Order: sequence, then structure tokens, then C-alpha cells
Amino acid sequence: MSQQQDHEYMHAHGIAHSHGHVHENQKAVVNRLARAIGHLEKVKRMVEAGEDCSEVLVQLAAVRSALASTGKVILQDHMRHCMVDAINAGDQTAVDDLCQAVEKLIK
Repeated sequence: MSQQQDHEYMHAHGIAHSHGHVHENQKAVVNRLARAIGHLEKVKRMVEAGEDCSEVLVQLAAVRSALASTGKVILQDHMRHCMVDAINAGDQTAVDDLCQAVEKLIK
């Protein structure tokens, strides 16, 4: 293990930080992702079956809503825990990374 890896821990969401903890909402995030995957699989089946476009669009809206909801939970958890730790450690890179991630999330 490298010296940098000694000081980094992997979070449930797969992003390494210089502090280690389990995200309190990991189970909720996994459940929300499973719901979004289920909606998306339904959309695929609907398209394959040639179902009404309006119904496909309604299901796509459900997928988008589920993903937005999941992103909100992850963002809140990240701000409450990861960012607090990063700011306390003087890690400006973490703040910059969050700004870039939020920009992509709300694009």
C-alpha cells in the first residue's frame, strides 16, 4: 500500500477521502438506486414492446425523479460529513471538487 493509500479510505460510494466513515444513508441510497434501475428496466421493456410514447415518457420522468432524489441524499450526506471533515482539515481541493460535482449534477 502506498503512503497516500495509507491515509485514504474508500467510502461506500467509492470515492476516497482522507477520513474514514460509513455514510449513514448508504442503505437509503442503494434502495433509491434499485428503484431507479427498476424504472429504467421497465422503460426498456416498454420500448421493446412498442408501448405508447406518453407512457414511456411518464416512466422516464420516474427514473429522472428517482435519480434526482438519490443525488440529493448523497449531496446532503457529503456536505454534512465529508465536507465538514475536509474543511476542518483545510482541504480546499475537496471544496473545489464538490463545486464541480454540483455543477455536473444540476446541469
